[in-house]
Amino acid sequence: MNTPLSVPTLGTHPAAGGNPSRAETRELLAGATYDLLVIGGGILGTSVAWHAAQSGLRVAMVDAGDFAGATSSASSKLVHGGLRYLQTGAVKLVAENHHERRVLAKDVAPHLVNPLKFYLPVYKGGPHGAAKLGAGVFAYSALSAFGDGVGRVVSPSRAAADNPGLRTENLKAVAVYGDHQMNDSRMAVMTVRAAVDSGAVVLNHAEVTDLRSTGGRITGAELRDRVDGSEFGVDARLVLNATGPWVDHLRRMEDKGAAPSVRLSKGAHLVLRRKAPWRAAMATPIDKYRITFALPWEDQLLLGTTDEAYEGDPGDVRATEADIQQILDEAAFSVRDEHLTRDLISYAFAGLRVLPGGPGGVTAAKRETVVSEGIGGMLSVAGGKWTTYRHIGRAVMDKLAKLPGGSIAQDMEPVRELVRRAPLPGISNPNAVAHRLLVDREREPGPRMDPLTARHLATHYGSLSFDIARLVNEDPSLGERIHPDGPEIWAQVVHARDHEWAETADDVLRRRTTLTIRGLDTEEVRGRVEKMLAERRG
Repeated sequence: MNTPLSVPTLGTHPAAGGNPSRAETRELLAGATYDLLVIGGGILGTSVAWHAAQSGLRVAMVDAGDFAGATSSASSKLVHGGLRYLQTGAVKLVAENHHERRVLAKDVAPHLVNPLKFYLPVYKGGPHGAAKLGAGVFAYSALSAFGDGVGRVVSPSRAAADNPGLRTENLKAVAVYGDHQMNDSRMAVMTVRAAVDSGAVVLNHAEVTDLRSTGGRITGAELRDRVDGSEFGVDARLVLNATGPWVDHLRRMEDKGAAPSVRLSKGAHLVLRRKAPWRAAMATPIDKYRITFALPWEDQLLLGTTDEAYEGDPGDVRATEADIQQILDEAAFSVRDEHLTRDLISYAFAGLRVLPGGPGGVTAAKRETVVSEGIGGMLSVAGGKWTTYRHIGRAVMDKLAKLPGGSIAQDMEPVRELVRRAPLPGISNPNAVAHRLLVDREREPGPRMDPLTARHLATHYGSLSFDIARLVNEDPSLGERIHPDGPEIWAQVVHARDHEWAETADDVLRRRTTLTIRGLDTEEVRGRVEKMLAERRG
């Protein structure tokens, strides 16, 4: 007789049951008046929904696409203090970023946020000298209380031993410092799940077609379910516009004459298969202001990013041939040519930074959050970064509490009651989870779990990995790899469908798993995923 895998009590859901159906969720949304309706399920929207639900408010959140389906899953995957901000004298900002980075890595999501060593190469004729960069990385590490070691300068030979792909011609020295990275899509899904754990009701692929108003104030939205075409509405005392690049589109629903509040900058990235181990990330200065990254990520090599003004439809943003060539050319400053061949590219993607309006180019624009209140009382918020997404969520909550008319402050628990270090679901030591997955499978009949799969599950789900392992216990065929060249198994598709709001093949392959970024989302894989998704709808 099979012995069920025991599941830690902290941050887990029962494997059975899953999320409500879309029809049930629509009924929940249409059948009540919410304190707060969040439109937009990117990093800002999910953070606000999470904090608002924690504070005792009745919260609804909708997104026209998938959660983190646009910019929030098209980042450089970094949780960092912002080394380049030191160049502008923003010492306080760097210290604040470091604080948030440490809290995420130690208290909130140690199963999702991983330490990463960075190399900053100094080449002959480059924009910065070794002494300047050495002093910079030392100051940077000091602002993080040396939690990631002491920033220092090492020899080219020492750096090349860690990264065989490092270009050593004309290399004078290498500055070393520490930061963190994560899988932004997985962070977003876990934050949505945290919001739901706190009482929020959420629905993706639900497009706002109009805003509701009462006495001149915005009091909800009309929506269309993009999955089956159903139309419904949501009533709310306050509405938050957190639609990222679409923020001004929604503002014009409230006020046709609303002037633009933001401008957009496109950042493109490439994912390449690795030809050699990369034990450190590369951050290479291109000029006095820009840095290009070469990051080991998801067993691949992530390159980028670009930074150019974008004025087209946000839904059409993509990495163009010009973007791809620029990224490869800039990476070649510090990466050997054999690691940058076109046949190694597995995926290319682009996202849009939302920046404050103003003069000058987008490269020099401040990376700060833009907040505005419309004539109907709708609060719009856009911009920010993954590192400080929790801080931004708290700041928006403070702003909502101070809004005149229809204030929800009296219904919010005192700010001091908010759990400032509340963990994301699945919090655990990933090494312990991976070990446990392997040991428990040894006790079960049938094939053992592949160590690569165990490690992948532990670092993308934490203790929720045991829910996925239980699915394999119940149906051993779900323990098979989705593609022989990747670590994911079919149980993850079932889990994404039943517990993580995956509705389309892209939801699963691009954001719930890493099949797309590895170049493994074949026609056969996609077809089987779509069939499994249809089983729940059927």
